[in-house]
Amino acid sequence: SMGYAVGEKFTRAAQLSLEEGIPLVCFSASGGARMQEALISLMQMAKTSAVLERLKLAGVPYISVLTDPIYGGVSASLALLGDINIAEPDARAGFAGPNIIEQTIRQKLPKGFQRSEFLLEHGAIDMIVHRTEMRGIIARLLAKLTGSAAPEIEELPPVVDEPTPEPPVFPVEPEEEAPAAVDEGDE
Repeated sequence: SMGYAVGEKFTRAAQLSLEEGIPLVCFSASGGARMQEALISLMQMAKTSAVLERLKLAGVPYISVLTDPIYGGVSASLALLGDINIAEPDARAGFAGPNIIEQTIRQKLPKGFQRSEFLLEHGAIDMIVHRTEMRGIIARLLAKLTGSAAPEIEELPPVVDEPTPEPPVFPVEPEEEAPAAVDEGDE
């Protein structure tokens, strides 16, 4: 969740990118703003959006990577404001969750609404990239955006979905009842 600390760290990272003229890459996952911080939390949306506008005006690239989930103020203020927005497959992203939207508009939402595939189809993101390919894709994008040569990146091996082995079962002997704790006063 985004509160003061996250907003401040993101703003400082973006400011450093601006000062050094180096691209900013951010991986985001959030359920929204930290409601217990009230207005302080909500102010982070304006703060992060403003620093991203300064990056844009300076021509410093910003790549945003959406992991799962991305909701609330994070989606509106930094996750979907990249020069290039990338999402992992089947990632969920939006300002409010689908249940809240359905209750508000009293309509059923389309299948896959707010999933990365839906967002790509509707132009909210630029590409969907599996985590194992992310490093190479981002390296090539950064090379293209900065006019430098793309580095040789060894891709990670594909993820194999193997069943999780059952944990071993150890027989447990019944324990003797523990003696009751007694307060003996000041002794």
